[in-house]
Amino acid sequence: MKNFLKIAALLFLNFTFAQNVILNKVESAGNNTDKFLYKIDPDSVKSKYLGEIEVQGFSSDDTAVFDLIYKKAKTIGANAFSYKSFPTVDGISKDIDTSHYLLNLYEVEKSDFSDQSNSIYIISASQKSQKISINNEIVELPPRSFVLKKILAGTIYTISTRKLLGSSVKIILDSYENGQYFQISSFKVNSNSYGKAGINIKSGDISKLEKSYGDFLTVIYSKFKN
Repeated sequence: MKNFLKIAALLFLNFTFAQNVILNKVESAGNNTDKFLYKIDPDSVKSKYLGEIEVQGFSSDDTAVFDLIYKKAKTIGANAFSYKSFPTVDGISKDIDTSHYLLNLYEVEKSDFSDQSNSIYIISASQKSQKISINNEIVELPPRSFVLKKILAGTIYTISTRKLLGSSVKIILDSYENGQYFQISSFKVNSNSYGKAGINIKSGDISKLEKSYGDFLTVIYSKFKN
């Protein structure tokens, strides 16, 4: 029985992380040394097309997936990307299939990126719906989704997980940040650190994300419209 459980666990891990990230096409190489990889709309941002990445297979480990994509993109000097839908008979773009999708890679001058300083993205990676409060407005985010909010200069915005032992953050428009990204994590029960008895219960946590990773999540997650 124990051997069966071990085999089942290994199969589950292989399924969870069974994913290929392939640099399908290379047309050019960028000359920048930028560390970021931002999402763009190639129709509205001046950019140089560099190549294409294909992602095959689904993984729930979004951080690991992005790490693979980032490393492939940097081999040709890309600092920007966009989602590319597969060709269809009717020519209509389809929503992303997170088990198989394409990303176009670009090089963009820093001055040509669009200004998103008035945008905040609140992202839920949970497998269950989560209720949050944005300035007392209740929003119920479906699993693996995000909501985009436009903010005004001089106004303080409070995001809260609305639960006992949960978290809250206060946000203001920051012209030095080209968009702000926050991830809401689900209920956690962890053992306390060494030397402290008991457990640490957290009903909801809010983490600020780096823009490159936040941009990636807004591609593979569903946009929630309230």
